[in-house]
Parts: sequence; C-alpha cells; structure tokens
Amino acid sequence: MTNFNGNILEEKTVLSIENRGYNYGDALFETIKTSFGKILFWEDHYFRLMASMRIMRMEIPMNFTMEYLEEQIFSTLESNKLLKSSARVKLMVHRNEGGLYTPNLNDVSFIISVKPIQEDFYMLEDGFYEVDLFKDYYVSPSLLSTLKTNNKALNVVGSIYAKENNLHNCLVLNTNKHVIEALNGNVFVVKDGIIKTAPISDGCLKGVMRKQLIDIIKSLPDYEIIEDSISPFELQKADEIFITNVIVGIQPVTKYRKKVYVNDVSKNLLQKLNVKIRLN
Repeated sequence: MTNFNGNILEEKTVLSIENRGYNYGDALFETIKTSFGKILFWEDHYFRLMASMRIMRMEIPMNFTMEYLEEQIFSTLESNKLLKSSARVKLMVHRNEGGLYTPNLNDVSFIISVKPIQEDFYMLEDGFYEVDLFKDYYVSPSLLSTLKTNNKALNVVGSIYAKENNLHNCLVLNTNKHVIEALNGNVFVVKDGIIKTAPISDGCLKGVMRKQLIDIIKSLPDYEIIEDSISPFELQKADEIFITNVIVGIQPVTKYRKKVYVNDVSKNLLQKLNVKIRLN
C-alpha cells in the first residue's frame, strides 16, 4: 500500500507517463528509517526536504507541516502493518505534470512508500567491506549536487561498476578530484583521533546521518571533527574509513586497494548513536 497525496492506494497504482519526476528528474526524496512507530531524525529530514523544495523552486503547500507529513507516514505504516516493527520509508515529492523543461505550475504531489527492515537499532557490520574510487564520472559541486533528487545516474552506473569489480561500494570524486562521498552515503576518514568528512561546498549530499555524527563527535573529548576536502592520497594513510546513511547507520570500510583498516572509532560512535536514538 502506498500513500498518494494522503490517499492510501494499492501498490499496483501506476503514475502518469507525464509525471515530471519520470520525465525530467523533477522530484526530491527522503529515505527515512522508522522503528516501532518512531520516525528517526524526523525534524532533520523535514527541514532538509523543505530547504530542497525551495532550491528547486517548488511551491510548498500550506498543509505541508511537519505534523501533517508525520501523520501521513504513520498512516502508511499502519496500512502496511509496520507500526510495530522497523521500516524503510521513502517520501517523494514531485512537481505536478504540465510543460516541458519549463513547468506550467510549481505545485507538487507526494508519494510515501514503505518496506520492512529487520534491524531495529543500528548494528555494526564488521565483515569484509572493500571499496575503490569511481573515476568514470565526477560530481560538479553546487547546491543541486547536495540534494536528494531522483536523478541518480552517477550512483546507478557507479553501483554497476562496483558489482562488476566485486566491490561493496565506491567512493565518488568531484571535479576537483576530491573524495566527497560513497555511492550510498557520506564518508568519514579517521587519522590519529581526527575525523574528517567532506564539506557541503565540495558537493556531497547533505546527509541526515552525517549531521547526527558530526553533532556526536563534537561532544566527545577524544576526537576532533573537521569538515575539509579529502584527497585520495589521505585514504592510504587513514586509520579508519566509514560510510554513513540513515538506514545502515555506520558501515566500516575494511579495505581500500592494499590498505586494511580497523573499526575502533566506528564501534564507539555506533554506541553513542544508539544511545542518542533511545534518549530522543
């Protein structure tokens, strides 16, 4: 069951071929984790979506309050019998059909879909996890590159490249040849207690989990967080690398080319993250 503009519909419901998200990538989405009827980091997701809609010059409906969209997510979870388990929620907003590149109007519709997931809290996946650089295409840093639009061609091609080369993930470069993120999340690099992640100005996704971890690290006396450009050469010298997103939480990297990493910082931060979830 999916939620289309507040109406619960059968999953087989088909969108119009004139849908602007399908035709032009004129859509935004939030991937959200829920656990037993609790929406994790909902305020951060909501405000990122609102900011993204403004950048895309979409008309924000008067009823698009945090409370209204929260109710719609709960309604969709209830219809799919997922209020008492954990779920992956996708909230997509697309500009309504009409026009070519230039839309006739800027009003929007939304779709909410949900899928069950097994992990109620974040677990450390400490098995073998190998990455490499994806150098076929580069991200041009701009406000648009920081948004979760449904134009993810680089991520799709990069994921195929990773599969063809028996990699678990790839790290993405911007046009200045700086490492900005992974195919499915933000990247953190650890060296001697200093934790570095790419700044938003380098073109990386403005990740919700990225924000949570930056806040956590700032509160810890043993680590220092720096938002600065990451050179590929730093990867070879790092003690640890991990990837973050709201579904997995923290994914430690165990190997990049010939370098093998530990996951001590990942374990520590994951514990702090789960405590933060329980307290909120």
